[in-house]
Amino acid sequence: ELLASELFGHVRGAFTGAVRDRKGLFVSADGGTVFLDEIAELPFDIQARLLRVLQEKAFTPLGTTDTVSVDVRIISATNKALRRLVAQKKFREDLMYRIRVVPLFLPRLAEREGDIEVLLWHFIDEFNRKGLRRIETVSSATMDAMLEYRWPGNVRELRNVVEHAFAVGEGPTLGLDDLTPE
Repeated sequence: ELLASELFGHVRGAFTGAVRDRKGLFVSADGGTVFLDEIAELPFDIQARLLRVLQEKAFTPLGTTDTVSVDVRIISATNKALRRLVAQKKFREDLMYRIRVVPLFLPRLAEREGDIEVLLWHFIDEFNRKGLRRIETVSSATMDAMLEYRWPGNVRELRNVVEHAFAVGEGPTLGLDDLTPE
């Protein structure tokens, strides 16, 4: 219900705690783009409603029978194979074909070695601006460890490692002791 309310909105009294009308993401993004991260995790009922938005450019907010028309473009991401999920009956085939118009397949972070260093410095710059610590260099042993690591959590994991280093480390050099145990 909460996810449906976030996406499609609701009217007052639609469920316990719905004390006022809420527009929802699709109404807010009318004429624009909605990014749905981890689309493979959507429950079947939300998948069906999303399919209606894509096919008919319309939906019904929670607690009403009124149809709302919208014109939104959907960009979605997942780290799971949608075709495999469709075969396992865990994702709607019709929705997969609707969202899979221009698929982009990105290799895992560990397979994009040059990206690790660029992203590392991007996140260091981001946290340097927050003023918690100022990192100016990365030790060679630390860089080697980061380049050798598998990064199962991809870019999010790399960002979290940098944030961890800012929280626990000291000084201008990012060292091995600043990294998470993995």
